[in-house]
Amino acid sequence: MHLGEFVKQYKNKTMTEIIIDKKKYVLIPERDYKNLQRKAALKTKPEKVFSIEEARTYSKKLIREWAKGESL
Repeated sequence: MHLGEFVKQYKNKTMTEIIIDKKKYVLIPERDYKNLQRKAALKTKPEKVFSIEEARTYSKKLIREWAKGESL
């Protein structure tokens, strides 16, 4: 979430804007900050995790392709 979206979302809540060296910063309560972190974490997609068998199969496939001189 960039600053513009953040400001729109929290405009009516407890939020303080300060300017330091011509840069705008936003202060919010710690509880709101932690909620934002949690919300952002839920939006990220988890990495693909292979089972041991899937990892073996995938690595063997890559080794065979590299041995032939092919690239992905």
